[in-house]
Amino acid sequence: MFYHPKDGHGLPHNPFNAIVAPRPIGWIGSRDKDGHDNLAPYSFFNAVAYEPPQVMFSSTSAKPDRGDTKDSVGNIRETGVFSVNVVSFALKDAMNLTSGAWGKDTDEFTLAGLEKAECNTINAPRVANAPATLECKVTQIITLEGAHNFAVFGEVTGVHIRDEFMTDGMFDLRKVQPLSRLGYQDYTSVTDLFSLKRP
Repeated sequence: MFYHPKDGHGLPHNPFNAIVAPRPIGWIGSRDKDGHDNLAPYSFFNAVAYEPPQVMFSSTSAKPDRGDTKDSVGNIRETGVFSVNVVSFALKDAMNLTSGAWGKDTDEFTLAGLEKAECNTINAPRVANAPATLECKVTQIITLEGAHNFAVFGEVTGVHIRDEFMTDGMFDLRKVQPLSRLGYQDYTSVTDLFSLKRP
C-alpha cells in the first residue's frame, strides 16, 4: 500500500509508530518553578551528540491545564533542566502508570510508588531505582510543524549509573533489559545482544 499522510491511511490504527521502531524511552523527570515534580515517558527520544553529550525528546500533544503542551515541556520552559531516566523491564508498570494525562499538580513519582532522588548538577527529580539517569540542561526548545509539537534538546551535565548494572566496566544491557516502544500499544525489552566490528 501507499498513502499520503495528509490524506490519512485508512487503517484501524496509524502505522507510523510501528514503522519507526523500536524507539528508546526517555522517562523525563522535571520540576516546575513552584516545586511540583513530574515524571512522564516519551518514546520520541534519543541521544544526538557525543561531545558534549546531548539528548532530545519530543512532546506531541497538550493537556487542558497546560495550554499548548504537556507538563514536562511546561516545567522545562520554566526551569531549563530535566532528568532522563532509563526504563528497565522491571520498571515497565510504573512507567506505564506515569504515562497518564494526570493533573499538573500530580506527583507521578508518588502515584507510581517510585523512590525519588535529587539530581546532583540540576534542580530536578530523578528515579532513584532507574538503572541510569542523565541530568540535562536545556540547550534549545524547537517548535515543530503541527499543533503542540516541541523538540527539547539538552546537554548532559551529570550521569548516574547504579553499580549493579555494571559488568567489567560496561553498562550491562543484559541486566538492564531496557524497554523500547514499538507501534500501537506494544513494547519490547532488550534481551538478545550481538556485536559487529565496524569496518
